[in-house]
Amino acid sequence: MDAREVTGDREFAVRLDYGTEWIDEIESFAAAADVEAGWFHATGAVEDAELAYYDQDAFAYETVSYDEPLEVASCTGTIALGDDDDEPAVAAHVVLSRPSGQSIAGALERATVFDGELYCRTFDDYLTRDVDPAGGRALWE
Repeated sequence: MDAREVTGDREFAVRLDYGTEWIDEIESFAAAADVEAGWFHATGAVEDAELAYYDQDAFAYETVSYDEPLEVASCTGTIALGDDDDEPAVAAHVVLSRPSGQSIAGALERATVFDGELYCRTFDDYLTRDVDPAGGRALWE
């Protein structure tokens, strides 16, 4: 385990705009607000979605697309500096629901916003991601 204390005093409430891409909206907010590290939670609805599932044997993501309206029951994620360009990058996981109540969950690759509200708490120290050799996924350094 690797742990460090983080502090932060900035909090934001953000409304995501209709028709935009969910992850892009959060990354745009982070860049505009100069958020280099933080934790967020969001809810809302999307018109479609692409989720990724990590194959732990193959060390690779597999994606599944859903071309239907879905409720965002929960979206939780982190903001850290990207390893390529030092711009804020979002990693998010979602639980989506169909009208029947059936849940769909995974790492959010992309989705089109119908509506969305986000709460973000920032960290004073910046965080970066690096590939963890044990699991092959990009995690906080």
